[in-house]
Amino acid sequence: MKKNILLCITLISVFSLNIYSQKARLASADKKYDNYAYIDAIKTYERVAEKGYKSADMFQKLGNAYYFNSQLENAAKWYGELFAMKTDLEPEYYFRYAQSLRAIGENKQADALMEKFNQLSGDDNRAKLFKKNRNYLAEIKANSGRYNVEDAGINSKYSDYGTAVYLNKIVFTSARDTGSLGQRKHTWTNQYFTNLYMADLGEEMTPGAPSKFDKNINSKFHESTPAFTKDGKTMYFTRNNYLEGKKGKNGSDITLIKIYKASLENDKWDKIVEMPFNSDNYSTAHPALSPDEKTLYFASDMPGTLGQSDLFKVTINDDGTYGNPENLGNGINTPGKETFPFISEDKELYFASNGHPGLGGLDVFVTKIFDDGTFNDVQNVGADVNSPKDDFAYLIDAKSRRGFFSSNRDGGKGYDDIYKFLETRKLTCEQELYGQITDVETKEILPNVKVSLFDKKFKDISTMMSDEKGNYSFTVECGKTYYVRAEKPEYNTKEEKVTVGKDKGKTELNIALEKITCKVAVGDDLGKCFGIKMIYFDLDKSNIRHEAALDLEKILDVLKQYPNMKLDIRSHTDSRASFKYNEALSDRRAKSTIAWLVKNGVSTDRLTGKGYGEYELVNQCKDGVKCSEEEHQQNRRSEFIITDL
Repeated sequence: MKKNILLCITLISVFSLNIYSQKARLASADKKYDNYAYIDAIKTYERVAEKGYKSADMFQKLGNAYYFNSQLENAAKWYGELFAMKTDLEPEYYFRYAQSLRAIGENKQADALMEKFNQLSGDDNRAKLFKKNRNYLAEIKANSGRYNVEDAGINSKYSDYGTAVYLNKIVFTSARDTGSLGQRKHTWTNQYFTNLYMADLGEEMTPGAPSKFDKNINSKFHESTPAFTKDGKTMYFTRNNYLEGKKGKNGSDITLIKIYKASLENDKWDKIVEMPFNSDNYSTAHPALSPDEKTLYFASDMPGTLGQSDLFKVTINDDGTYGNPENLGNGINTPGKETFPFISEDKELYFASNGHPGLGGLDVFVTKIFDDGTFNDVQNVGADVNSPKDDFAYLIDAKSRRGFFSSNRDGGKGYDDIYKFLETRKLTCEQELYGQITDVETKEILPNVKVSLFDKKFKDISTMMSDEKGNYSFTVECGKTYYVRAEKPEYNTKEEKVTVGKDKGKTELNIALEKITCKVAVGDDLGKCFGIKMIYFDLDKSNIRHEAALDLEKILDVLKQYPNMKLDIRSHTDSRASFKYNEALSDRRAKSTIAWLVKNGVSTDRLTGKGYGEYELVNQCKDGVKCSEEEHQQNRRSEFIITDL
């Protein structure tokens, strides 16, 4: 039976059917000198670095700032400084540095970095399917036991397959029409040519009694595998090369199949046209729409096909025209057959294949479609749906997890049968990765922030905007590592790494963004613009350390930009040691800070300073109160209070 049905399906279908580059805009400072000063931290970092001060964190920020803004020559400069200091970086930085070098013609060094990137990021060649899936039977077993499967109740002793949902109806393909004198049989199988049928869907997506679909769609040749827009006004379907009474043939006098489009007018399907990417010389079949209905997926053996049949996609333009077909690539397509695509509302691509490791014949596989159009790893959906025979034409409702698939497995009623199912457990364990975006300084909620999700190899998975409460949310896989990037004009772009828990649940990741231009007024602490919490000194000493000089260079740069700015430099300690000792030590440190600035060209009349010891604690950690080291750290601080602009 399988041999005959393969021939039947062959006539129907012939083949049995993002470099990451995100720009973060660095807003220019408003040039207002009245009551406020606008401090561009990145420019200050750059001027400080030009003086010879080295900091891996500073070089990383500089490299990223220019890379995100596509200024690759400057990015190469600062990434070079970063790599000169340390090489134990995320693999993505090898990629970014290589791309930056390639932009300035340093291809040899770029190639060496790419080799290292490939070593660190792992083998990403998905074409090596068998090598990658040596334990595929164990994987299929692990993916099984997730479905309750039963006969759909609409099958005949003939061939029934290829379902679509249309306005709470199921529309499917069937060869059951035996009543018409003009209805012809195919000589290979003695089966009647197929037409489209429909049935109402009741509770739990149970089909009612079938009836014939619109007579303008059904012809004396094959029709199959429809796809409908959500408003029910447009349909795409597969048919033999036959339109308006004319049959087309290829050079070998064979009638192939094509995708057609029809429109619903006055409750009748009309205006049937073939797709512009069809041809008499190859087949196109089994259309499927993306959730936003802007992309049409289909199967074909057109030029550029990698195997016997491949999956393609084509853009549906706003004016109703179509783009050029694009092969989905060797991560999806194999030297075998890929066919019967379906895209769920949660952007999962299901398809049938005999090229990916399976149980025999066509198996159903699934992969996630990322926002940049690339795909996650392909997985076999398991042995409940798949069998040693042909299993194909999978459809699922993302909310109810109910759906249909077709199979010619043993025990069926006809040549092909339609089965309905309930998915009781998703293929992958999922978590909700969520959080809130705020301003690091004011704690203000930030709406309309562009939030992007990347996997551990920095592949772009999804992008969204934070809502009016600054919240974002992504569905992610349990146990995996991700990067979340937040971008907003006037703020520094920030990336956060997060490893999601191994069990189903939620993972929280809040992100606080720093403004690119720090607006300060009289009474504000200039140090907060650069995240300076304290000027570091050696224990019990007041001489300026290298780390302290790096931060003081930032203050010095601002004082040179604003010659009228005056500062009161305040040094504080925690409560440990005596009041007298802390006061004296902090006063010496404040005066050492002033002396360093004066030595480097700042007039003494612009600076005042004092040590406050432990007299102005910011929390409860006074003598006799037990506090953590982190709580004591809050009191050990340096302040650069603006007294005049």
